[in-house]
Amino acid sequence: MSISAYHFELELQVRDYECDIQGIVNNAVYQNYLEHCRHKFLNSVGLDFARLHNDGIDAVVIKAELDYKFPLRPADDFLIRLKIGKQGRLRVIFNQQIIRKIDKKLMVNARITAVLTKNNRPILPDILVDVFERAGIVMEEF
Repeated sequence: MSISAYHFELELQVRDYECDIQGIVNNAVYQNYLEHCRHKFLNSVGLDFARLHNDGIDAVVIKAELDYKFPLRPADDFLIRLKIGKQGRLRVIFNQQIIRKIDKKLMVNARITAVLTKNNRPILPDILVDVFERAGIVMEEF
């Protein structure tokens, strides 16, 4: 996907403590990077997880698919790109990529599936769709 095909991009740098004994980012840390990007994206369009939770609505990841291509190393600068879409009536899809900044190399390709719940039951993501539309973002069907 081209850069313009994404709805959000965040730049970060690998911290030493995120690496394992092999000197590369631990595979579990990538999920933290992806989640941080999703939260920043949602904040950028005016959604606040704490406020949603206080209103009884929670976003729950139900599936995480990550394809690790190449490892990041300490002090690497990288970009996390995000494109949001939907699958069916209930599922919200976050297509994300982690790109090493210096050479634009794809490090991780991810597809995160989430649903909104209220009182532990799935609900339609209308609140998200409305906020995204006001921000000029159309959720495509993936």
